[in-house]
Amino acid sequence: MLAAPALDDRRFGLNRRVTLPGPLTLDGGASLSQIEIAYETYGTLDADGANAVLICHALTGDQHVASAHPRTGKPGWWTRMVGEGKPIDPARHFIVCANVLGSCMGTSGPASIDPATGVPFAMRFPVITLRDMVRAQALLLDHLGIWNLAAVVGGSMGGMQVLEWAATYPARVRSAVVIASAARHSAQNIAFHEVGRQAVMADPNWRGGQYYESKEGPSAGLAVARMAAHITYLSEAGLTDKFGRRLQARESKTFGFDADFQVESYLRHQGLSFVDRFDANSYLYITRAMDYFDLAEEHGGRLADAFRGSKTRFCLVSFDSDWLYPTAESRAIVHALNASGAAASFVELSAPFGHDSFLLDVPELFRVVDGFLRAAA
Repeated sequence: MLAAPALDDRRFGLNRRVTLPGPLTLDGGASLSQIEIAYETYGTLDADGANAVLICHALTGDQHVASAHPRTGKPGWWTRMVGEGKPIDPARHFIVCANVLGSCMGTSGPASIDPATGVPFAMRFPVITLRDMVRAQALLLDHLGIWNLAAVVGGSMGGMQVLEWAATYPARVRSAVVIASAARHSAQNIAFHEVGRQAVMADPNWRGGQYYESKEGPSAGLAVARMAAHITYLSEAGLTDKFGRRLQARESKTFGFDADFQVESYLRHQGLSFVDRFDANSYLYITRAMDYFDLAEEHGGRLADAFRGSKTRFCLVSFDSDWLYPTAESRAIVHALNASGAAASFVELSAPFGHDSFLLDVPELFRVVDGFLRAAA
């Protein structure tokens, strides 16, 4: 068992950052002269490099997939899936999770310093796509000496990156696990994102994105954007079961525009806690990248052509309560995979948590992923 050539420390959840030389040419025509990527690794790479697993995170996720977040102190966002005895196990896998291009947790994005000017890029950061994010991840894996992946795994936007990996680098991906995702954004998805972007840009502290040198950024607008988005991650049944129409406990009987209902208080907490760890401009860039994503369009308008001749094995999972990326979206991908001749398995799971089910306690999800990865190995 040997570590990857570029790695000299095998501590679990080691947080790393690397600056890679460019240029990285982007889909929009611009290029980045260099790229900084923040990532974490878990486990040890086999001598033949056959056990590497790349985990792709969702919109507001980060590289801290199974270790404590340095800002919030909270556990990693997928400790149910990643860890000792879990489906993705550092005892069996060499696990890599990288912060996506355009984000704010150490990878190049709007808050990064532009080497040409010495000040943050802000809205001068070039427009990015999910395929640009995947290209940056590929550069990182090249740097680590990882040429083939036992699996690429992700949910939501992470699942979109998995699909992009399988389409762009088919020879590097043996297995792909796509959870609660889609091959493109619907008009409704785009509409919800636009509401969030407008909330950010309507905040007077946004200042056209030039808020990094000021004491106050667009925290109110970003909090509202998070509140609106968070509603789409849940289900009506889940919200009703958790909150119903229950009021907050009050000493006074006077009601107004404070958080009178428990669900209001919950959403406000989600919004306020989010602004402590995320950058508003990054939110604008990444949501726009998700809206641009259309894998079929990238391949002449026919989704099956994205996977033509692929030897990658696919596992797709949807949830019956997910109305953000409903089961029909996963079925469309499965139909395209079948039409292309690719090997694909699919299951719809029952869970009350809505889109967030892939992050929560759904034991059947863990059994499906564990079984698929073991069979693929």
